[in-house]
Amino acid sequence: MDKPIYQKITEETSLFNDLRNRVKNRVASISEDRDVSIRWKAVIMPLFYIGLYFGALLSVQNPLWYIMLFALMGILLVLIYLNLIHEAAHNNIFKNKRLNAVVLRFFDFVGANSYIWKKRHIVSHHAYPNVDGWDTDIEQSGLLKIYPHIPPRGIQKIQHRIFFLIYPFYLFNWMFIRDFRDFFDKNRIILKTQGAIPLNEKIKMIIFKLFYFFYQIAVPVLFFEASLRLALGAWFIQIIVASIFALFVLLPLHPLPDNEFPQLDEDKNLPYSWMRHQFEVTNDLKENNWFVRHVLGNFNYHVAHHLFPNYSYAYYDEITEEIKEFAQENNLNYKRFSMFTALGKHYQLLKSNATSISEVMEETM
Repeated sequence: MDKPIYQKITEETSLFNDLRNRVKNRVASISEDRDVSIRWKAVIMPLFYIGLYFGALLSVQNPLWYIMLFALMGILLVLIYLNLIHEAAHNNIFKNKRLNAVVLRFFDFVGANSYIWKKRHIVSHHAYPNVDGWDTDIEQSGLLKIYPHIPPRGIQKIQHRIFFLIYPFYLFNWMFIRDFRDFFDKNRIILKTQGAIPLNEKIKMIIFKLFYFFYQIAVPVLFFEASLRLALGAWFIQIIVASIFALFVLLPLHPLPDNEFPQLDEDKNLPYSWMRHQFEVTNDLKENNWFVRHVLGNFNYHVAHHLFPNYSYAYYDEITEEIKEFAQENNLNYKRFSMFTALGKHYQLLKSNATSISEVMEETM
């Protein structure tokens, strides 16, 4: 299947080589191995998740406490994704790829699928961010319209009024629909571009999904005398909390009206070089404090991640300084907003997409 083609602009290739050398030298000047802290998290955070789970089982006679611990598991699930799963997919935690694969495997134990997610993230989202039909992290659905050039249909015409009813079910869709479709629907972009998925991965996906629901719901009922209503309710709240927290963190980084959604021409050419594309479709957040850096995995520095995904988030502060200076020198579209400003802009995108595409069409003609 023919894939999108970035513009080959010699000058911009040379510019990016210059930026890459600047970043390489800047990181090399940092004497400490900051990835050590992430390696410690790779041990502590999964153990903490397991501890919350067993703490909930032992407190099943106190339903409020049981539910609260499951809700905390939802928050920790997102923190594990930001700090560990995401970095392991890029082989940024350990130098040994097998150790990164072990960390990534934790994703299978919490209801997702590490095999298909890594393909989505690396060969789809990172390869073609914000490109309709190719970026599976920003996937066009029937309920919400993210891409401005597509006419709104049905419920999408009121999406800005009902999005808060849809977004809390984000991870439910991931667990019950997206994973299975990417494994078995031949029309999905993953299967079209990556070929058939090995049978053993399909078997592992089903086994891990069953195991997940067994320990999350069946174990409390069968072995700890939890009522089925309590077990289902606590699990449901866990996923709702995780969905809201995940989107609160991830939505401000790509799907904003200030970021472009580049379209392919008839020959599948994109309008920009790879480097300029990353600037046009991605933005940073202004928040930069201890909590963001060490608890939320420096998700605020997303431009650095897309330009240099092979560096861990522990170095994004310095890398972003180089990027900002470089962008200013070369008139590149570096964007940075506060989190709440970015969330407001995402709402503006939903609202404008629900009503009209004429302005967007005029800008792209």
